Amino acid sequence: MTPIIEVQRVNKAFGGLKVINDCSIQVEKGSITGMIGPNGAGKSTLFNLIAGALTPDSGHILLDGEEITALPADARFHKGLLRTFQIAHEFGQMSALENLMMVPPHQAGERLFATWFKPGLVRREEDEVRRRALEVIDFVGLHHVRNELAGNLSGGQKKLLELGRTMMTDAKVVLLDEIAAGVNRTLLGDLMGNIERLNREMGYTFLVIEHDMEMIARLCDPVIVLAQGSVMVEGSIDEIQRNPEVIEAYFGSDAA
Repeated sequence: MTPIIEVQRVNKAFGGLKVINDCSIQVEKGSITGMIGPNGAGKSTLFNLIAGALTPDSGHILLDGEEITALPADARFHKGLLRTFQIAHEFGQMSALENLMMVPPHQAGERLFATWFKPGLVRREEDEVRRRALEVIDFVGLHHVRNELAGNLSGGQKKLLELGRTMMTDAKVVLLDEIAAGVNRTLLGDLMGNIERLNREMGYTFLVIEHDMEMIARLCDPVIVLAQGSVMVEGSIDEIQRNPEVIEAYFGSDAA
C-alpha cells in the first residue's frame, strides 16, 4: 500500500524535555490507523506536528509524498489534511447547519467585491454549499437538530458535527483526537459507523488517537503504540494486546 502520511525521524523538545524522540511512522492510504500509548507518550504532540500546530526541531513530515514539514496548518488544510479535537471547536452561536456551511474555503461571499457586484454568483454558491451541508447533516444523523445552536448540542452531537465538518471539504486524511471522549455509548456507535462508512465508501484515511480500546479494536488496523516519544510496536490489535512490552508500559511489570 501507499503511505499518505510519513513521519521521518522527527524530534521535538520543550525546553530540556524531549517529547518526540527520533519518531518515524507511516499511515497507509485508505487505512484507519490507531495510535495508543500511556499518558505522556507524546501522542498529542505528534498529532500537532502532523497537523501543523507545531514545527519539529528536526526530521520530515510528508503528505502524499509531498514535504509539508514547514507548511502552516491552514496550508495543510487546503491540501486535504484535517483534524478534529478532543474538545469540539464548534461555533456555539451558529446553528449546526451553519457550522457546516462555514467550512468550505474560498467562498465567493467572503469577498466584498463579489457580494456587491456578483450577487448571483454568491447566491448560487451558497445554495450549493447549503445543499451539501444538508446531505452531510443527514449522513451523520443530525438532521433533527440542524437548526439548533451548536452550543446547545450534547457532547456526542458536537463530535458528530465535527466529523461532518471534515466532509465539507476535499479531505485526504483526517486526524481524530480522542473523538470518543465524553460521548455516550449510543452516539459512539453512530460515530464509529460514520467513520467506517467514510473510510469504506469515500476512501477517507484516518489516524486515530484514542483511549477507548473498544473503539480501537473495532476500527483500527494497524495500531501504533507510542512510548516516550517513539514507536514501541506496531501491529494488529490482537498482537498489541498480547505484547508484553505494551502490557508493561500500561500496567507495570507485575502485570506483564
